[in-house]
Amino acid sequence: MNNGMENDTSPCSAADRDLFGTSSARDTSIQIVLSVALGLSAFLTFCFLRPRWNGLFAARKKQNGLATALPDLPDTFFGWMLPLWRITDEQVLASAGLDAYVYLAFFKMAIKFLVVALFFALAVFKPVHDTHPDKKPGADKHNNATALREAFVGALEPVQARSLWATMAPDYESYNDYLWMYLTFAYLFTVFLMYLIVSETRKIIDIRQAYLGSQTTITDRTIRLSGIPPALRTETKIKQFIEGLQIGQVESVTLCKNWKDLDERVAQRYVVLRKLEEAWTVYLGSRRVERSLETLPVVQPPPPRQETGVESDGEEANALLNDTERDPYYSVPYPRLRPMTKIWHGRFRLHHTNVDAIDYYEEKLRRLDDDIRTLRKKEFEPTPLAFVTMDSVANAQMAIQAVLDPSPLQLLANSSPAPSDVVWTNTYLPRSKRMIWAWSITVFIGILSVFWAGLLVPVAGALNTCAIHEVFPGLAYVLDSHEILESFVNTQLPTLALTLLNVLVPYLYDWLANQQGMISQGDVELSVISKNFFFTFFNFFIVFTILGTASNVIDIWEGFKEQLSNATQIGNVIADSLRRLAGFYTNFIILQGFGLFPLRLMEFGSLTLYPINLIGAKTPRDYAELVQPPIFSYGFFLPQTILIFIICMVYSVLRHSWKVLLSGLAYFVIGHSVHKYQLLYAMEHRQHSTGKGWTMMCDRIIGGLVLFQVTLAGQLALKSAFKRALLILPLIIGTLWFGYVYSRTYRPLMKFIALRSLRGAEQSGLGRGVQEDAFAPEHPDRRARHGRLTLDEARESGLRFENPSLVMPLDDVWIMDKRARSENGSAMPRENE
Repeated sequence: MNNGMENDTSPCSAADRDLFGTSSARDTSIQIVLSVALGLSAFLTFCFLRPRWNGLFAARKKQNGLATALPDLPDTFFGWMLPLWRITDEQVLASAGLDAYVYLAFFKMAIKFLVVALFFALAVFKPVHDTHPDKKPGADKHNNATALREAFVGALEPVQARSLWATMAPDYESYNDYLWMYLTFAYLFTVFLMYLIVSETRKIIDIRQAYLGSQTTITDRTIRLSGIPPALRTETKIKQFIEGLQIGQVESVTLCKNWKDLDERVAQRYVVLRKLEEAWTVYLGSRRVERSLETLPVVQPPPPRQETGVESDGEEANALLNDTERDPYYSVPYPRLRPMTKIWHGRFRLHHTNVDAIDYYEEKLRRLDDDIRTLRKKEFEPTPLAFVTMDSVANAQMAIQAVLDPSPLQLLANSSPAPSDVVWTNTYLPRSKRMIWAWSITVFIGILSVFWAGLLVPVAGALNTCAIHEVFPGLAYVLDSHEILESFVNTQLPTLALTLLNVLVPYLYDWLANQQGMISQGDVELSVISKNFFFTFFNFFIVFTILGTASNVIDIWEGFKEQLSNATQIGNVIADSLRRLAGFYTNFIILQGFGLFPLRLMEFGSLTLYPINLIGAKTPRDYAELVQPPIFSYGFFLPQTILIFIICMVYSVLRHSWKVLLSGLAYFVIGHSVHKYQLLYAMEHRQHSTGKGWTMMCDRIIGGLVLFQVTLAGQLALKSAFKRALLILPLIIGTLWFGYVYSRTYRPLMKFIALRSLRGAEQSGLGRGVQEDAFAPEHPDRRARHGRLTLDEARESGLRFENPSLVMPLDDVWIMDKRARSENGSAMPRENE
């Protein structure tokens, strides 16, 4: 066996070691077959289940009144596809808002670029590359060219170099004249992409300004005032200060205070309430789950009775239901042991006592309710943050776009998040603590990036037949005797492993972003996008490009060390690595587009977790949560989408570019349809960032454009076309200048509302598609003007900037009807509930 490993014909010879298994066209064919089979089965399953389980696959349409403007999709097998495609941008704005519109606009822009790039790849690049292979005739002259490059770095004497150049330079330069194509299309694609960015940005700005300028929500009229000095930390003084600036009248002021004790009590009450509901459910016996073909799992039980007021002078308004003598409705039809719970006490809580669970949690809930009512009357310590609602959107915008105070970091006015978007537990965190947490987590993520890079090395190195030869020789020779199995191990396993890593890591970064103390969930979402993109771009693209020419763990470290020892070769190594990895990235994009997008459409995660959650569900509240629509998180989906677009851009003019571009075009076409359905019909998206993520997308695209140019310069240098490589330098400088001008010109219009847009609000009805009778208007005269409300107006109708812990009702336990239960476990709806 060892002898076989030492000769060049062994499966692990240097020529055959292919870390990513991209040396054979068979590998891509297997990837296509597996991905299409996976995706097609998921898509057909979705088409079959969609009309039967509307409660899952059309959860947003059924449960969210904001989606009433959407057309009902036919229940036929494929009949839903054409109506979905016909849904206009106006309907997307009306039912899903600016964030969804901007997200889908990115897919459209990517499709436009890839269509043009694919056309030139098939019409120009492929014929030229076919006639100019890498291993061209006259290999000796090519070897002389390599020797000449070595001469310039000191390998040969200058006299020898001049002699070598005189003998072979004319023929070598003549053969490589086709490389001018690289330079030409580098400029062409750069200018075209800049045009797409500018034109799409101007379109989004026009729509955003008209959309936001034509509505009057409490969010648009509110400013977030931070850095309030101690002398102004009262609602009255803040109101007098703002009105003294003569920028308008103040409608209301919400000064944030240190509500930590109150928020903790409310959180504890929620936990105790769930435990009490579980204890009652156990005591009353198990409930038979009623199947429904329309709502995937169960008939949603009725909600609990709400208390009529927050406080009452006499008897407790929210009498807990634990005494059957006081409320015969809760009598049990047959004897049943009451559930018990353990109370730990004593030194180090090493001793416990068994007590009646219902009585214990009811008493605990009663005490928490008393504490909450007492704390609601308490005067809390004010913080340097307040939400100031003006009488008009124009006055609020003037305050936001102005400098209010000459002192630095004092009385700073910024745009306000929506009331439902505010993270109230972070409003009373000191600014210093938020900054420390933010920078600490940023540093921690930087350390994690190194950790992920180290993790990718053994993962990628172990998932190939060469590594298996060293650990399990018998298994390796079995794989070598079956070409399909060998290709599967070399190509599919690395792709699947990295895909799994890309799915799991964003959950960690989402948790980290929520620990940074940001004021709104919209800011958290943008932070998740930034963090996850850094992970996918740095670890999945940059690290893999550097390590892509190695074949296993040992070769990776030895090759990387050798590459660093000769700095002049790093650029050539990276350029050669990109050429070798074209097949791997093609396989990855095929798997994402054809295989995993249909699984997302089928909501495979929700379907998989549903049986597990159903097993653990006991109370009516648990069953009600099972039928809630899942949340669409842009931070989980957008970073990978941007990365794939950058990969397609980098490979747009290289050899075999048509494969990457074709798979990328299919990815964005399929992804646009899948996400359009999810955003409109299936999933909730509660963040309110008003399309601010567009500038984040464009900034990263511009960064990818620079990477594309640097990569192309490296490819030209690899082929000794140094003059043409230097001619790309002006293009890089121009792209960086474009990025600077773009940021200075368009970013303010994606952040603020122009005052001129507000003046044109009377004539604009853009985005008004929420049905008139679905929600009461915030201002009565708006229905007369437009007849309909925008999505934000309908969503924020009746909301105020108030900490929910101060005003939320103290709910009763939510349990099913005990009086109507029969011995066979059936249940009937309770009257008057």
